[in-house]
Amino acid sequence: MSKAIGKKIPAAAKPAGRGVKDISAARLAQLNAGEPATTLTECLAVDFAALMRAVAPKVGAGGLALMQAEAATGISRRMALAARILLDRLGPEALAGMQAHGSDTARGWACFMVGAMPGLSVEARLDLIRPLADDAHFGVREWAWLAVRPQLAAELETSVKRLRPWTRDASERVRRFASESLRPRGVWCAHIAALKADPALALPLLEPLRADPAVYVQDSVANWLNDASKDRPDWVREVCARWLAGKPAAATERICKRALRSVGA
Repeated sequence: MSKAIGKKIPAAAKPAGRGVKDISAARLAQLNAGEPATTLTECLAVDFAALMRAVAPKVGAGGLALMQAEAATGISRRMALAARILLDRLGPEALAGMQAHGSDTARGWACFMVGAMPGLSVEARLDLIRPLADDAHFGVREWAWLAVRPQLAAELETSVKRLRPWTRDASERVRRFASESLRPRGVWCAHIAALKADPALALPLLEPLRADPAVYVQDSVANWLNDASKDRPDWVREVCARWLAGKPAAATERICKRALRSVGA
């Protein structure tokens, strides 16, 4: 998951303590009842079975038992499991309710429901994930790209084509999704071998974002190129040299500096 999920929040909004064990019982009860999390620590503290009982009781005892049995596994695995339980027991019709719920974790489940729905075209899947990619909550935005990344990677050429208009979207969150979702290495996710071998396949997404005014997008583009530099450092140097020729925008200079942070002379 991107570092964005742990970005700073106003001090007044922070709970006491820094670890899951420091969250009060009262606050845990709020999170498990559907209150939104304010930090990554709170996101990780949510009891999925308790939350599912609160927001989707119709999954029944069997579904809740399945969720409880995986309580000790990694959060990404539990997100995917929750989505499968919701789809299997409530059907695709449950997506709207999860997507509109006040709990960021429930909306994260909606992201993974979109990723798990069979038979969707890339275009249809992107249409469904777009509002979640533009969600106001930092965590939901991370789950959005993580949830559909495997499907996008499986149809890479089509995905790049369909994401190209997203690079011109008015929302910096949507523009950032266009870059973040197909990072060659990414975080908390499988690598994309085709992009590690030939990162130029994604240039139709990177070029329009080379001078993006939003730091949120700049960091994603820089991290994309830094990922690529692990396998194709010469290619990243060439791209940055081309982008920096003439009188580059300050945003481009910042992107390239960060992109080359792991590349030797």
